[in-house]
Amino acid sequence: MTHSPLLRPYVQTFPLKIRSEVTVKMTDRMFEEKQHASLYQKYRFDPPDELKELILQYLDKKKGKPHQLAVDLGCGTGQTSRPLTAYFEQVVGIDVSKSQVEQARAVPGFPNLSYRVGTAEELPFPDGSVDLLTAASAAHWFDAERFIKEATRVLKPRGCLALFGYGDNVKIHYESCGDQLNNIYEEVKQILLPYTSSKVTGANSKLKDLFEAIPYPDKERIEIIPIKQQLSIKNVIGFIQTFSMYQAYLRADPSAASTLLERTTSRILEEMKVSSTEAKVNFIMEYFCVLACKPE
Repeated sequence: MTHSPLLRPYVQTFPLKIRSEVTVKMTDRMFEEKQHASLYQKYRFDPPDELKELILQYLDKKKGKPHQLAVDLGCGTGQTSRPLTAYFEQVVGIDVSKSQVEQARAVPGFPNLSYRVGTAEELPFPDGSVDLLTAASAAHWFDAERFIKEATRVLKPRGCLALFGYGDNVKIHYESCGDQLNNIYEEVKQILLPYTSSKVTGANSKLKDLFEAIPYPDKERIEIIPIKQQLSIKNVIGFIQTFSMYQAYLRADPSAASTLLERTTSRILEEMKVSSTEAKVNFIMEYFCVLACKPE
């Protein structure tokens, strides 16, 4: 994980165990609320097919079959864990939040998928047992040094890491009012900026620091994977509600946070000249991906 320059010297004075416990408690508290977990299940995205293909092709090229065990770290409500079940004999999703794991377990139909409450820095797997470790929009929360050490321990020789997410430069298009919609979205981001954890900068930098810290010679970082999808206005607003910074704002000032969503919804409807939040926009995101292969 990355820290702001002001925080870094202070964090480094913490004993390792205490630092780990503080990180877990802070992250757990941020995502623990059941309502937040429910929003994640409803409004967070499954990984796009292009990204899944990129990861699986990398694994096939570097390690080959059989694909026995994939572990999805920071699995949330299982959006990345579930698609992996079609390619692996066993998939395990791990998250620090009990509420998120409960939501994930509530989705039926995946007999080779299990979930556990836990951290990326202490994994319950034997040495050299994991084919693929994934983390979707989660690796910026990890303690980079301890995570890399643990990943190296549990990965098989030629096992792979796939850490991915999306940047904050979302673009929204709808007929001739795209600029206005993007301005509204940017204004929301600015309002939420004071509530943004310093750890989120790791995602916004596309995991540059974490990539550089991975000691494997065989690694690559793809910075731009553009993905376009159609989302309803309702889903755009729901997506905003899943942001950790929105949840922090909601805890600090529930009335103002609710008003922000209502006002944003009204402004979008007005700009689009529609009356229903089921109306769809083109929602364009730039995914990034860090891929790395453990040496033999």
